[in-house]
Amino acid sequence: MRVAVDAMGGDNAPVIEVEGAVAAAREYGIPITLVGDTDRLRQELAKHNIQGLDIAIQHASEVVGMHDAASDAVRRKKDSSIRVAYELVKGGAADAVVSAGNSGATMAAGMFVLKRIKGIDRPAIAQIFPTLRGKTLVLDVGGNVDCKPIHLVQFAIMGEVYARHVMGVERPKLGLLSNGEEDSKGNELTRETHSILKDISFNYHGYVEGRDIFNGMVDVVVCDGFVGNVVLKLSEGLAEAIGKMLKEEIVKSVVSKLGYFLVRKAFKNFKKKVDYAEYGGAPLLGINGVAMICHGGSNVKAIKNAIHFAHEYARKGVNQRLVEKLESDFVAYMQRDSVKDVAAG
Repeated sequence: MRVAVDAMGGDNAPVIEVEGAVAAAREYGIPITLVGDTDRLRQELAKHNIQGLDIAIQHASEVVGMHDAASDAVRRKKDSSIRVAYELVKGGAADAVVSAGNSGATMAAGMFVLKRIKGIDRPAIAQIFPTLRGKTLVLDVGGNVDCKPIHLVQFAIMGEVYARHVMGVERPKLGLLSNGEEDSKGNELTRETHSILKDISFNYHGYVEGRDIFNGMVDVVVCDGFVGNVVLKLSEGLAEAIGKMLKEEIVKSVVSKLGYFLVRKAFKNFKKKVDYAEYGGAPLLGINGVAMICHGGSNVKAIKNAIHFAHEYARKGVNQRLVEKLESDFVAYMQRDSVKDVAAG
């Protein structure tokens, strides 16, 4: 299974992407195709020992920047690194895509080149969060800032299937993110979505609050991409701030330093648990293929882990099982009157 890496998309491209790809190829034996400017990629590869590693280069003359409109990845910049990476998957030259570039462009290119799963209007970016009880999947975390109730229902279906078939949760519990647990809470979008999800044969818990993401009350949390992205960035910033605060307190006194020496393993485990790089990236659910979207500022470890995850995802045929299950489940779910009424509206 070969992974196509958009080597020009991240904040520090192609340095970080190339080093992460080399690390993944060396540690996991993953065949990789770096997509981007050939000369620049060769220069970066020359800095590493790649003897015995299966790393190829596919030239792409254009780059979609973080400030470019997502449609540019499809319409104007036809030879962009992200679109070319998807074309490799479509043509069978690669089995998965990893990109730390413009997330909107990554999603738009995926929809245009690989197309959406039948029944899904908008793909969603899903992110795993560490919790007190294990892990919670949150979607959407940035793909769709303006949503209708039917879109959140589709996110719920994708999240439920993903939790069962990828996370291994036998009967995932779903929650809808709101500003309170009472039925009277929320806005028009959440209240309408809430009424639909109650009528679907999910293990639907109901409304959950932001704090419930981390206490593990539910396995899947559904929200629109605007709210989800705020949750994601806030969580990343909080984890980083806590780490710095703890470090500052530890170096203040000899006693604190001694205490840290005694519990340093626990601190190390905590840091690993909250480090986004451990998860690599977020899968793009709802397209006919495997794609991992990474943070623009991803480090080498994050890129390496994203490539590994994408490779395993493709190798195990997870996306195909998701496609089959989504198509069969979606037909059944969408036959319900409450869902059909909203979809028609």
